[in-house]
Amino acid sequence: MVLEELKFDVGFNAISVIYHTARVLSAGGDLEKIMHNVLEILEIHAGMHRGMISILSPDDSELLVDTARGIADEDRVKGRYKPGEGISGKVVESGRSILIPRIEDEPGFLDKTGARSELHLSNIAFMCVPIKHDEKVLGTLSVDRATSDTDTLEQELYFLESIASLISQVVKQRRESQEKISALEQENLELRRYLEDMGRPDKMIGNSSTMREVFRQIAQVAPSATSVCICGETGTGKELVARAIHQKSSCSKGAFVAVNCAALPESLLESELFGHERGSFTGATSQRIGRFEAADGGTLFLDEIGEMPLSAQSRLLRAIQEKEFQRVGGSRSISVNVRLICATNRDLEKDAREGRFREDLFYRINVFTIPLPPLRNRGADVLLLADYFVKKYSSQHGKLINRISTPAIDMLSAYHWPGNVRELENVVERAIIVATGSAIEGHDLPPTLQMKGVSGNNPTSKSTFNALVSAYERELIVDALKDSHGNQTEAARLLGATKRIMQYKISKYNIDYNRFKR
Repeated sequence: MVLEELKFDVGFNAISVIYHTARVLSAGGDLEKIMHNVLEILEIHAGMHRGMISILSPDDSELLVDTARGIADEDRVKGRYKPGEGISGKVVESGRSILIPRIEDEPGFLDKTGARSELHLSNIAFMCVPIKHDEKVLGTLSVDRATSDTDTLEQELYFLESIASLISQVVKQRRESQEKISALEQENLELRRYLEDMGRPDKMIGNSSTMREVFRQIAQVAPSATSVCICGETGTGKELVARAIHQKSSCSKGAFVAVNCAALPESLLESELFGHERGSFTGATSQRIGRFEAADGGTLFLDEIGEMPLSAQSRLLRAIQEKEFQRVGGSRSISVNVRLICATNRDLEKDAREGRFREDLFYRINVFTIPLPPLRNRGADVLLLADYFVKKYSSQHGKLINRISTPAIDMLSAYHWPGNVRELENVVERAIIVATGSAIEGHDLPPTLQMKGVSGNNPTSKSTFNALVSAYERELIVDALKDSHGNQTEAARLLGATKRIMQYKISKYNIDYNRFKR
């Protein structure tokens, strides 16, 4: 049908509106922008306000507002209707258009978005038409119009059905696109959970989002032969992560050899790493193999590599690059196949810039970095770990202690844990030893924690509770932003909140949502 054959007895140039709509549709481009432009045309050229395009969910169980004109994002997410619910739901269920000449007279009009809460409903008519493709209802197109005589409104409803017919293909593409995105997001979520389970070390306790990310990284890097650098404060469990990578790697049947570079004097470090020949220096009464040879076919873990002297770094670099070395005092080259994992609590990049660490060695070992979070940033993991240590040490010391009292929990939660998990383990073991009852009480904890202690009437109790709630709330928001790839509106929907609240919380907790975007 050509445009000249369309006849509408309406108060605007309907042919011009259809022409502009057709041009927008034929130009192609971003689907969301196309639908926004269509609603803009309806408002500017046809006086149809608060236009909404709603799309049925993939299982046809719910109608969701997808694109809206003159409605805030936080209000738009409220526009969810079951088939048969409200006017829009009835249009979806019946597949027929509905005209409400005066909204004020229609008790079935729900206005879930609240877009008309401050308007005089006696002056507004509401039109809702189905969007169909091959006779299948995909969604609805609805607008507000100034109240008029019934004949004019019915002509405008007929006109709106023509617009819905024009945009049906775009809505179909939009729905298919959303289905694909949902499927990919679900697949990504399942993959993340799979990687978490695959990478979770047997002896590592933690369920915070930061630790789940560590588990995913372990699962990703373990199967390869890539060098790994584990960064984190003292006591965060760097060696546990290194052992987990080894156990889940192809060289797991080989040896796991650990060297603490900070514990060895410079004069002995090279001998420890590469071995020595008999008589190579005073006291070398026999030949000795080094840690590189001992780790052949397995994993060599260099802990606190940032403390290694520069003189030893150059020889280590050559051994990593060439996969061969000579013992101290020897002349024969020895080839090895070793998976290298390093750990440090220093900022190696800064040390490399300032000349305290070889820059070429830094780039050689820093292929895949796993940052470990400090315990103070792990939220409720503190209590999970404390419970684990209570079971471990109560059994080890023959005590019947099975819980931690509420005041002691408050103290553990309020403390900043500069020594991280290692300090927590020591604190719990000490408390197990000194405890006289079946529970760890506040007075069983060291004085450093009792200074942080709380009583029932102490205002710190409220701040401790608020801190725990805030930590959990931040964790939920970060997880939602990950699942929505940084889309604040989608993250708000996942959590059942509004975009405005989401933006406020993101600002409150200083969360960089851009880092989650694709």
